[in-house]
Amino acid sequence: MVTSAHSGPHPPAHSAADPAPASADPAAEAALREAAEERLRALAGESARLREDQWSAVRALVAERRRALVVQRTGWGKSAVYFVATALLRARGAGPTVIVSPLLALMRNQIAAAERAGIRARTINSANLDDWEAVYTEITAGEVDVLLVSPERLNNPDFRDRVLPRLAAGAGLLVVDEAHCISDWGHDFRPDYRRIRTLLRGLPPHTPVLATTATANGRVTHDVAEQLETGDGAATLVLRGELDRASLRLSVVELPDTPARWSWLARHLAELPGSGIVYALTVAAAEDTAAFLAERGYDVRAYTGQTDPDERRRAEDDLLANRTKALVATSALGMGFDKPDLGFVVHLGAPQSPISYYQQVGRAGRGLERAEAVLLPGREDREIWSYFASLAFPAEETVRHALAVLAEAGEPVSLPRLETRVDLGRSRLEQMLKVLDVDGAVRRVRGGWVATGQPWTYDAERYAAVAAAREREQRAMLDYIATGSCRMDFLRRQLDDPQARPCGRCDNCAGSPFSASVAPEDRDAAARHLDRPGVAVAPRKQWPSGMSALGVELSGRIRPEQQAAEGRALARLTDIGWGTELRRLLGPDSPDEPVDDRVFQGVVDVLAAWPWRRRPAGVVALPSLTRPRLIADLSRRLCEVGRLAPVGGLAYADPESGPGPRRRNSAQRLAQVQRALALPPQAAAAVQRLDGPVLLVDDHTDTGWTLAVAARLLKEAGAEEVLPLVLAAKS
Repeated sequence: MVTSAHSGPHPPAHSAADPAPASADPAAEAALREAAEERLRALAGESARLREDQWSAVRALVAERRRALVVQRTGWGKSAVYFVATALLRARGAGPTVIVSPLLALMRNQIAAAERAGIRARTINSANLDDWEAVYTEITAGEVDVLLVSPERLNNPDFRDRVLPRLAAGAGLLVVDEAHCISDWGHDFRPDYRRIRTLLRGLPPHTPVLATTATANGRVTHDVAEQLETGDGAATLVLRGELDRASLRLSVVELPDTPARWSWLARHLAELPGSGIVYALTVAAAEDTAAFLAERGYDVRAYTGQTDPDERRRAEDDLLANRTKALVATSALGMGFDKPDLGFVVHLGAPQSPISYYQQVGRAGRGLERAEAVLLPGREDREIWSYFASLAFPAEETVRHALAVLAEAGEPVSLPRLETRVDLGRSRLEQMLKVLDVDGAVRRVRGGWVATGQPWTYDAERYAAVAAAREREQRAMLDYIATGSCRMDFLRRQLDDPQARPCGRCDNCAGSPFSASVAPEDRDAAARHLDRPGVAVAPRKQWPSGMSALGVELSGRIRPEQQAAEGRALARLTDIGWGTELRRLLGPDSPDEPVDDRVFQGVVDVLAAWPWRRRPAGVVALPSLTRPRLIADLSRRLCEVGRLAPVGGLAYADPESGPGPRRRNSAQRLAQVQRALALPPQAAAAVQRLDGPVLLVDDHTDTGWTLAVAARLLKEAGAEEVLPLVLAAKS
């Protein structure tokens, strides 16, 4: 059962330690309000005042000991609510507040403010293992007011079994930050969040719980509220506010291609107010865009999940201090980044959900009268959405097979070992196991994963419904781009905001402040940068674990005398320059035909810029069942233009079936190509006669194992060095 804040007075709640009266005592409530205001002033300054909706949340937690879900816009002040509630509860003798948040690295400012107000905060995460015991000692001694924990920590075996019960039993308040991550209906579902139900079940009776989010529609709100009732049974109080962002001016600028979008960005970035964020859909797009903008004279930084943690912290600090114009970021810079004077958010490509978009543009304008949010959609956006959609929960047959493998093992099975038996990539396999863990079908223990033997049902109807919901979100994002009505009203309706109405500020309400015209010289500069070919292809240096289980006796490091050298690709498939062209050329429905002159010249330019130790002497082609004509023609033309010896090609042991259906993880892909590839005697003899390295040609590389096995065969045949050259790298 869910109780809405709009449905009537707050029902009473009771606590064994501090029972609440059946009816509110006005004097007691006034005293509590004054104490809350005093704590807020210590936290945020003498001019700070609790808004009525913030006070409602504090009262529900402190006076009524409720479980409450707060759905409020970004910048509403949720950290003020839980820090004020913490101070009040601690003054009443409650235990420390436990905050579960994925944003520990982005909460430094809030934690510093809390500590200035006398609230002592500590963190337990994977980076401070040596401090854990000292933190537990401080908690036992009553010296910790707030303990911050990442959701991933909740399912660490040691933490789950040794620490979690102690935390639950002693918590005075539980805070679940970014609570939409609990729901698989949400746009950012994270299986680790489901472990919060274990924490809820272990709480003492009437322990208050606060869950917060800015991005939950009606369905997600109901799902999260129901899950918050775990171990309690009392109705969750839902405090839902108006989701308008009065400072945001939303715009969409539609441009024909990537050079046009880059040139628009380079021309207009200086005009955008203050400093801000430019979001890109992929790591490659973020890095390439940052490099281009830097060339155009802007002080910008790339910020992705692959950026070094120290560099990320420096980039955050530079943006907070307005020392940089923008961070060009993926969604790695998302929830929790708090900069009240962030002047703009530009999206180079559309997220696949209007709710994700609302969350990201909500970073801007929290403390400003006006901020700009500009979307520059791209034609390739839907291709990227399709890739992410392919990472949904696996088919029932795959899941059942994984459970059977674990059951048969009779001992913990590590992820690398499980990969040899289950055809899923590492991250997708781990996500599947986390869901099964929450469902009770498997359990993570020291040394890996075990099956519990508990009955488990594959909820095909729910998984299909969730996938359909993702598709509806994608269609809604396209509708947002195309709408001629108010954009803020559109986003608020997607979030089921009952108070949604036209904003009077967006480009459709007030007229667009931006032209879609692009200066020819700007476009030429962008096109020149995008046309620069060549990315490095790192060689494989380590065989996957557990290959003997697949009948392949390869283990440990790949010996230097068997390794490929660093190779080159014309581009990554995720690139927003050459990548767009290569996705068309190498798509599953694309015909097998020679590359055109423009692509071939790009490959020649890659060769010309390659700083190899010694020039290649011959060309070897890899076999292909899907693009034999493309690879053969590319190899022939390279021999002609580079005056290289045509060595021939490797071959499949079974020319009809090749390596078989493509496998999704390293171990199984290696086993496939190891069994399938062979070097014909004629080609082996030609390799021995070469005076110089071999250029190894293929259409693309994904896992890197085809290139690794081919290089090993060529090196064993006497090749001096193997230089892989592919049109596209998938990562």
